[in-house]
Amino acid sequence: MRKIKSTITITIISLLSFILSGCWDNKDINHRVMPVVLGISKENEKFNIFLQIPQPTKDTIKTEIVIETGNTVNEAVDKISANMESSVDLHHVKVIIIEEELAEEGLKDLFSGFMRSTDVSSRAIVAICSDDFDQFFSKIKQSEQPEGTDLLDYFEKDAGWTPHVALTRVWQVYRSIHSYTRDVAIPILRMGETTLVEQVGSAVIKNGKMVDHIDSEETLLFNAFNDQSTQGKISVMNNGSVLIIGNTMEHESKFINGVPFLKSKLKLKVTVLETKGNPSDEELKLELEMQLKTQFDEMFTKLQTNKADILGIGQFYRNKISRKELKNWRTEYYPKLSLNFQVLVDIQNSGDLKLRSD
Repeated sequence: MRKIKSTITITIISLLSFILSGCWDNKDINHRVMPVVLGISKENEKFNIFLQIPQPTKDTIKTEIVIETGNTVNEAVDKISANMESSVDLHHVKVIIIEEELAEEGLKDLFSGFMRSTDVSSRAIVAICSDDFDQFFSKIKQSEQPEGTDLLDYFEKDAGWTPHVALTRVWQVYRSIHSYTRDVAIPILRMGETTLVEQVGSAVIKNGKMVDHIDSEETLLFNAFNDQSTQGKISVMNNGSVLIIGNTMEHESKFINGVPFLKSKLKLKVTVLETKGNPSDEELKLELEMQLKTQFDEMFTKLQTNKADILGIGQFYRNKISRKELKNWRTEYYPKLSLNFQVLVDIQNSGDLKLRSD
């Protein structure tokens, strides 16, 4: 009996040793390179990879830009790993910058690869660059933040993010490629003259391809439509300016004789910051409502013409049409959609009112 117990004990210990060695292929953190920004462009069917890598030195941390070319993203990264003393770990990438020409060509294969390999975090933020990549990353290298977090801070809600910037992650781009009823908007950046970057609007991505773009003010309405907070945004009108302190959306969807109808209502709470002359609150309210409605209607006309549903309107009709018909949302139903968009402004108070006469 004692011999049997000893045999069982030895067997259990042996099994545990195999379990404990399950991380045999993990590399020590000191032997891993963890870039924070990944840039991807394409030239002559080859991918150019740009990695912004924080490098600790004796007294501080400096950032380096490493560039490599390959037939695939992984091949280029493997080349970088082979030429460095440490292995490149893409899972710590926080921001992915895509060249505009590549976005116009299509992102389906690229993002399918990201999701399949899981080398890149599905929560990494995605942006598009409209400038020359070499010049763009050369400026990033001159970043004043040694940790290389400037771009990340630009998209962080508790740091530099503002409501006119779209926030889009890897998993959202991948989902839109395989969705019948939802496309996606990706922010477009360029080099800033006095700042690191400038935001020039958002790319309209349909089925993984960039088909158009919307400007910053339209991106604000895109965020509001999708119930993203627009708090802190200043809207400037002919008769003054207001600060948005709160927003909510209401939607009512239905079919009439096979045609989809949607009534959407944006409710804004604002504070008056400044006026020109002496307009009444009612005049400011009506001017802002008309200005935002006009901007939204122009944006929606552009999106409907491109059959690109970045607003996710098709989501409101998923339970109203069969799955068989759902795949025809963009081609059959969305172009016929009648959208009644309303804006209701509630002026909370006059804030730090400054009267100005023309």
